[in-house]
Amino acid sequence: MDGELFDLLVIGGGINGTGVAADAAGRGLSVLLAEMDDLGSGTSSASSKLIHGGLRYLETWEFRLVREALAEREILLERAPHIIWPMRFVLPHGPGMRPRLMVRAGLFLYDHLAKRRRIPASASLDLARDSAGAVLRSEFRAGFAYWDCWVDDARLVVLNARLAADKGARIMTRTRVASLERGPDGWTATLETAGSRKICHARVVVNAGGPWADRVAALTRRNSATTAAPTLRLVKGSHIVVPRIAGANDGFLLQNPDGRVVFVLPFEGDFTLIGTTDVPFQGDPADVTCSFDEEAYLIEAANRFLARPLDTSQIVWRFAGVRPLQGSEDERNPSAVSRDYQLEVDRVDQSATILSIIGGKVTTYRRLAEAVMEQLRPDFPAMPPAWTAGRPLPGGHIPDADFQLLLEALAGLYPGIPEANRLLLARRHGSLTDEILGDAKSLADLGADLGAGLTEREVRYFAEREWAQTATDVLWRRTKAGLHFTSDADREAAARRIEALL
Repeated sequence: MDGELFDLLVIGGGINGTGVAADAAGRGLSVLLAEMDDLGSGTSSASSKLIHGGLRYLETWEFRLVREALAEREILLERAPHIIWPMRFVLPHGPGMRPRLMVRAGLFLYDHLAKRRRIPASASLDLARDSAGAVLRSEFRAGFAYWDCWVDDARLVVLNARLAADKGARIMTRTRVASLERGPDGWTATLETAGSRKICHARVVVNAGGPWADRVAALTRRNSATTAAPTLRLVKGSHIVVPRIAGANDGFLLQNPDGRVVFVLPFEGDFTLIGTTDVPFQGDPADVTCSFDEEAYLIEAANRFLARPLDTSQIVWRFAGVRPLQGSEDERNPSAVSRDYQLEVDRVDQSATILSIIGGKVTTYRRLAEAVMEQLRPDFPAMPPAWTAGRPLPGGHIPDADFQLLLEALAGLYPGIPEANRLLLARRHGSLTDEILGDAKSLADLGADLGAGLTEREVRYFAEREWAQTATDVLWRRTKAGLHFTSDADREAAARRIEALL
């Protein structure tokens, strides 16, 4: 690759970076994506795992953002029905909360701001009769139900990288951009991978560094005083995972006295996910962790509503991410900072353009990518129009986006593979499941059983087709198998076997 010229260098392998890379490559541009760690290893795998309009954003009058997100909800559900599916959310109501009329009006808007095809409408609930009421304390007898979608966020990132690669993009993980130099014909970038250095050239740079976006911009300021630093407001969001709360088969949206909401979500079959927090963050985003105070806050928020209280000793996993939002540190309430995105373009003499992405949501990454490409049209005037809305993501070629049809087809093709294993593979790989199963007649044909539903053949597939290089990549991002081992010793043994395979 040394000395190669690309139309676009995308820095950052999160959801925005991979989304831009896929869109650009599909329009015929030559694309290199450089990610300093693993795909989705930062903020993009530390979300609440939702494709949603953002019901609470209606309170801050962000109608355009909510409308765009709701429209994307339907598009993404059709593009990747194996990793995205509808989920009912229960919003219990009680004294001191937002008035019922306000909630009902908000849900009416939520139902009608964008066209719904697969998503049901909201409704009032009698929690004395609805099964969700059994999970809640007895004083919560009324509430509301509405629908959004669940997503495997880390796999969404990988599938966008797969789509980009299928369209000709070069994806380089564990690759740090050490320097960026602006010249009359574009950029010269120095890339560091495993101790080696290579040089490449790009007409345009897209800074999709997320919470590191200001550091990427700083690389350009070493040789150009014209490049402005993006203004970021870093906010930490933490989640905790506990064993599955009995009967909690829906998502719950819980209103708290501080005005924030907390989600309680079914997770990975055997668990419940609770989050998120909004805490101002300073420091290196790579060192972010869920604090004891945040754990206590989330447990207390859930216990205001749950019939069977939780305590911190039940936490089996916790994770945190840093959201790079618009705004300055002067804004006191992190929850009030917009989740909308902002694109900052620095173009000198119509050459050596750099575009920085600030903010954004998992839900709107595809629209963000389209907006990026429109901003770059002066650099690529012959570029074809947007195309991703009608194209399934890898594994998403499922008739009528009906996941059950895929399961039935796999049962007919692979009767010797246990149903539980077929389901795991289908949820991860969708219509590409046959790339793993191939000619397998039984589970033994897939190689060594590594535990938690992982087999040798699938791990090799992650390495060959999905850029996995470490056990963490496999156990916590390509899958969540790390959660399903019964002991730390079993998990560590599996990690050693995975490392050997990789």
